Amino acid sequence: MRSGWPRVVTFVLSAALASGCTVLNSVMTSSGTPAPPAGPYEPIRRGGGLLFVAGQLGTRDDGTLVAGGVQPETRRALEKIKALVESEGSTMDRVVKCTVFLADIAEWDAMNVEYAKFFPGRKPARTAVGGIGIPRMGRVEIECIAAVE
Repeated sequence: MRSGWPRVVTFVLSAALASGCTVLNSVMTSSGTPAPPAGPYEPIRRGGGLLFVAGQLGTRDDGTLVAGGVQPETRRALEKIKALVESEGSTMDRVVKCTVFLADIAEWDAMNVEYAKFFPGRKPARTAVGGIGIPRMGRVEIECIAAVE
């Protein structure tokens, strides 16, 4: 299975770039103003009628992790994703795919408690991967793809 990942990533990135992705707003702070990206990437891009939301951590506006572990971090990451998706005219109901990266797969159930609150209706397809390093020593990182048209 591992050998398939580079092809999948290459396909998704190639399709996004070929469809003329455009850079959209940066991450929104709690005051509603854009925050600069934390690295050499854009937090959201549009391509082919889809919004590609880069992995979001459970961080405050100043970049520090929220306290309390995987549940508060999941809630904050999804709040940021919601703000990004809505800033581009879509909604969480139009999220079609999420990937959740967990520092410890044993926290999967706890993450799901918060995750489910953001998708009360039809759930997006989802992949969860555990046992990996998360930036800033976080417990969770979440990326999503949403329909916009």
